[in-house]
Amino acid sequence: MPLPRLRRPRHPAHALRRLAAALLACAALALALRPTPAAPAPAAVVTVVVAASDLPAGRALSGADLATAEWPPELVPDGVARAPADLAGAVLAAPVRRGEPVTDARLVGPGLWAQVAPGQVAAPVRLADLAVAALLRAGDRVDVLATTEDGGTRVVAAGALVLAVPPDGADGGLLVLAVTETTAAELATATTQATLSATLGPP
Repeated sequence: MPLPRLRRPRHPAHALRRLAAALLACAALALALRPTPAAPAPAAVVTVVVAASDLPAGRALSGADLATAEWPPELVPDGVARAPADLAGAVLAAPVRRGEPVTDARLVGPGLWAQVAPGQVAAPVRLADLAVAALLRAGDRVDVLATTEDGGTRVVAAGALVLAVPPDGADGGLLVLAVTETTAAELATATTQATLSATLGPP
């Protein structure tokens, strides 16, 4: 009768390898069955018009002055423009920094007449002192003085609203003021008979 064959006990390392392989297979299966996370939705943005460069008060806006930027809706200020074409020809009432949204609070309006009160007209006035004219901005109020050759000085317009100042020193000394028709006539007369100057009044 043949003797039974004895099986050599397996080395423990072999059993560990089989266990590790089984664990790796389970881990791979779990990763394969795990649902793929949904891609995050893109953040909502709004297109707004911003200044393409630092812009001075009194500037009549053109396309070269403006750019567009994408802003989160919660950060968009009220009254902001959405397209550069909406601001073509608008006059800045205050300086605007590069990248700042251009809102209605920064504008004189769609034209010079936006700030002309009933009963007033827009009158051009040329000041003799270019340095003083360069200090003025749209939205300022000025007293216009007329000085004659004999040294006499009188106030021709008091507390007149500055509607526009030519940008970048162009046409130096010229202002556009909102005044009554009577005052506009007096300014026109004073221009031919006296030297005009201005002092800054209360806003």
